[in-house]
Amino acid sequence: MPIYLDNNATTQLDARVLEAMTPWLSGPFGNPSSVHRFGRLARGAIDTARQQVATLVGVSPDQITFTSGGTEANNIALQGVLSASPVKRLVVSPTDHPCVVEPAEMLAERGAEVDWLPVTNHGVVSAADFAASLSKPAALVSIMLANNETGLIQDIPTLAAIARESGVPLHCDAVQAAGKIPVSFSELGVQLMSLSAHKIYGPKGVGALVLDKAVDIKPIVQGGGQERGLRAGTENVAAIAGFGAAAELALAELEERRAASQALIDQLDTGLATMPQITVFADGETRLPNTRQFALAGWEGEALLMELDRRGIAVSSGSACHSGTGEPSHVLMAMGIDRDVAYGAIRVSLGVHNTSAEIDTLLQTLQELAR
Repeated sequence: MPIYLDNNATTQLDARVLEAMTPWLSGPFGNPSSVHRFGRLARGAIDTARQQVATLVGVSPDQITFTSGGTEANNIALQGVLSASPVKRLVVSPTDHPCVVEPAEMLAERGAEVDWLPVTNHGVVSAADFAASLSKPAALVSIMLANNETGLIQDIPTLAAIARESGVPLHCDAVQAAGKIPVSFSELGVQLMSLSAHKIYGPKGVGALVLDKAVDIKPIVQGGGQERGLRAGTENVAAIAGFGAAAELALAELEERRAASQALIDQLDTGLATMPQITVFADGETRLPNTRQFALAGWEGEALLMELDRRGIAVSSGSACHSGTGEPSHVLMAMGIDRDVAYGAIRVSLGVHNTSAEIDTLLQTLQELAR
């Protein structure tokens, strides 16, 4: 039986989520913007899901804007806030997901000032560096809560307090954190947050942008009044219903899932520590309970990934969005990791279906491949 250890790329659709989606795939078909009964049925499903997603992160339903995924949510945050602000400056973490980094680069090409935050060799943004970056006005600062490659968890509440003092809204990509650790919009102190369904056993193609109502933001897609005018386009009712169900399950089962992942990651850590050929990234920092990124000396990451795949073990060499590019992880490059070491990086990300026996198999296989 193949072993799937790439849950940060995507998770398996939960059967209970599929059950929540099925009626909207095969039954009521109305457009949720229509005022007749067919439309009202669809609107009711969206309203229910909006409440479920809002509850996951502790906000009111009218703070949730449904999108096509975390990528669109991040793009709306960066482009929408910059467009609405008279200040054309962004401050961005270089270790954020490509769907933050690349829009920031695009905006810089169009004339915006984009400053990249320095990070330590573990990927940590220091409070002092963060405060210095906000010594002059900015429209927005963007830092992800939990890194999708290393699993590093940033101290967002401390950084958010600094941002508030500077009067700069903080956007937080919480796509990898939600459902794995407690995520509270108010306790983090952020003004914008991105979420995605397919990281929490929901469907692909649906996410959300969570907004403080005081944030001034403009839509980046025109052509309709959906989602209070911020995200034009007829809503995908079935996917949104699935997102809501997945969010409700993620909150209800959070502690159970977190404990199970932590036990397996502890097992993995113990095994990796016995192998001097292994370099673990962000080692010793607070990380997600399901994620480890490391390199095996003598192996290029893509080659190691393919060898593991040949042996029935699915891992990643970093962000699934950038796999196969032939370039080392931009996250590790920003951390100052030696390029040759970074080329060898692979990521293991665990999910609810993984077992202790699978971790044993991975460790045994790595031992066999160690040179």
